[in-house]
Amino acid sequence: MALQSLIVFAVVAGCFGYTAWSLLPQAACRALAKGLLRLPLPPSLVSILENTASAAAGCQCSGCDQAQPKASPSATQALVFYPRKRR
Repeated sequence: MALQSLIVFAVVAGCFGYTAWSLLPQAACRALAKGLLRLPLPPSLVSILENTASAAAGCQCSGCDQAQPKASPSATQALVFYPRKRR
């Protein structure tokens, strides 16, 4: 019975880890991967974490954790507010 419980625990822990990793925002995954790379890990896991730590966002915006370049004042557009029509 104890061996069966250990196997079930390992499967559930693995599923929890996979689900948590896949549902994390990309910025959090990058930060977690960079933190885990400081630990002594097997080479196969290190290569996966290095890919995650340096991956660009899917929309080519480099993620929300990267600073965006500041736009020049001439490139910005002014906001236009229109008054509401009274009834």
